[in-house]
Amino acid sequence: MSFKFLLHMNPTRIIHPDFEKFLQLKDQECIDLFIDLRNYVLELYPNANELVYHTHALTAVFSISEKLSDAFCMIPIYTKHMNLGFNKGTILDDSKQLLQGTGKLIRHIHILNIKTYRNSDVENLLKSAIDLAISDMKKPSKIIGTTISKIKK
Repeated sequence: MSFKFLLHMNPTRIIHPDFEKFLQLKDQECIDLFIDLRNYVLELYPNANELVYHTHALTAVFSISEKLSDAFCMIPIYTKHMNLGFNKGTILDDSKQLLQGTGKLIRHIHILNIKTYRNSDVENLLKSAIDLAISDMKKPSKIIGTTISKIKK
């Protein structure tokens, strides 16, 4: 099965070409996991704007606006692993203690396989993060449900 086919197999939203170029450099297992996790986030909140970056990690950030400050989660892909990050993870109710990290706000779940995130506990965290982002938003966004590349060409 080709990479191009996998990228467009039941996509919730097409992957931005700037991001796709770097994603192709990852192992197939990582690519498949990223696509499924991305689709999962977008299934839970289809109106999310996706901001894509390539800095120290290849990262897809999901926001209720076009602003990074209104983001509710992110998927950074590193050399050998990926995380599901929560921008305001320290504020979320994490009674199942799924979140890791020591930052002031950001927490993450280390993604090992589909079972790591396709479960009710992570779904509840994502929904709480979305609700928090919506309640914290200062000004409604005019951009809804699109992907915005922040990758320098």
